[in-house]
Amino acid sequence: MQGVLIGAGVLAVLPLLSVFLYVLQKGLGGVNFAFFTALPKPVGEEGGGMANALWGSLTLLGMASLIGIPWGIAAGVYLADYGRGKFARVTRFVTDVLASIPSIIIGLFIYGLVVVAMKRFSALAGALALAVIMVPIVTRTTEEVIRLIPAHIREAGLALGIPRWKVTIFIVMRGALGGMTTGVMLAIARVAGETAPLLLTAFSNRFWNRGIDQPIASLPVQIYNYAVSPYDDWHRQAWAAALVLVALVFALNVATRWILSPTAVKTGRG
Repeated sequence: MQGVLIGAGVLAVLPLLSVFLYVLQKGLGGVNFAFFTALPKPVGEEGGGMANALWGSLTLLGMASLIGIPWGIAAGVYLADYGRGKFARVTRFVTDVLASIPSIIIGLFIYGLVVVAMKRFSALAGALALAVIMVPIVTRTTEEVIRLIPAHIREAGLALGIPRWKVTIFIVMRGALGGMTTGVMLAIARVAGETAPLLLTAFSNRFWNRGIDQPIASLPVQIYNYAVSPYDDWHRQAWAAALVLVALVFALNVATRWILSPTAVKTGRG
């Protein structure tokens, strides 16, 4: 039975290894200095890079995090420590439903709410779409890890005369920081590869972005555009971008594990 369980574990890991090795094989040849520093070449010309898409993805992730993470953490804290009654149950149910909605539907929602109103695609619209996707992940993770904090810790803080909001922020949330960080990293990794909502909101841009109210390039959209093109050089760059995107998500997960490892916590790194 132990052999059967080990085999099941290997089968679970095998698809991930297969995808990673295949992307590594196809994309490693396209990764060079120009890929990270140059702009895309005009249609039909070989060479160039995806510097604008790399910067655009980082910009979108940063803006989405600034919007979605505080929103999600606040909602999670409310549901865990303050939410009681019908409103809390409805909020929890709506959060679960939001987490299961296809990302393209969220893109359509932001398109109708922001893009149509502004009459243009923009980095702001793309960041809002990614933030909406992040919120339910951060909310539910925050709620669950805060619920794991023993009740007597809260009671001890209240018995010392500390206001409840200070107990929540400085005692409860500090104790749940590891789990909350995991939820945040999972949410960032989740939206890093989203393509459909960005096609409808941020669109794309073959040049540097000049403001949050203008279209902006991103790695997922650039990969899609290059993959469906008839040019072999663009296919090579699409595979290179896919490798960089996979490496980015992998690095985020490894960094999270390292920061939250017992050794890192004991030495003060986590």
